[in-house]
Amino acid sequence: MKRYKTLLFDLDDTLLDFGATEDAALQKLFSEQEIELTPEIRAYYKDLNDRLWKAFEVGDMEREEVVNSRFSLLFEHYGLNVDGVALEKRYRTFLAEGHHLIEGALELVQDIYEQFDLYVVTNGESNTQYKRLKDSGLERYFKKVFISEEVGHQKPRKEFFDYVFSNIEELNTKSTLIIGDSLSADITGGHNAGIDTCWINIRGKENNTTIIPTYEIKKLDELYEVLNIK
Repeated sequence: MKRYKTLLFDLDDTLLDFGATEDAALQKLFSEQEIELTPEIRAYYKDLNDRLWKAFEVGDMEREEVVNSRFSLLFEHYGLNVDGVALEKRYRTFLAEGHHLIEGALELVQDIYEQFDLYVVTNGESNTQYKRLKDSGLERYFKKVFISEEVGHQKPRKEFFDYVFSNIEELNTKSTLIIGDSLSADITGGHNAGIDTCWINIRGKENNTTIIPTYEIKKLDELYEVLNIK
């Protein structure tokens, strides 16, 4: 079995449960606005948010446009006019408070950080991601953290990975593996960068794309076998 040295971990829905953190932040935001967060509104927001971030991934939108428009677009759909920038700022505060871990995430990095060189590669806002990493207890196990806002490019863009590779000493792409939940960002990005990929498909999604990961796992603890750790 292939041996890896460098592991690039996505953050949200790979090590941290972004869904749980997002739900908690949305609930706090709507409570503060004295508006009921119904299942219908929650579902519409998630669909809208996914569409906006996919546009960002392919370069059709800038990050600031995504985050500063999503709440104004959401409430506009329900006939309300709000200050989307102000709501985003409050939401970001609540989001930074959340650091829900994926089951087994902390134990995994504790088990492997002495055997591998671990790095975080994530799209997102720097202050939020750093705070969540620290509060979750994960931060100390990673040699460096690469966040799209600081890099200036987002996954899956080649420029993002060029920056990461140029800032890791003695990196060998043949012994590098990216682990992430997004076919479009992590797996496509890793493939285009010439490294092996591991799709963590916790929610059992169907892969109806032409994107084929090197490995697919359903739970984090299956990564031990991929890494040839007994």
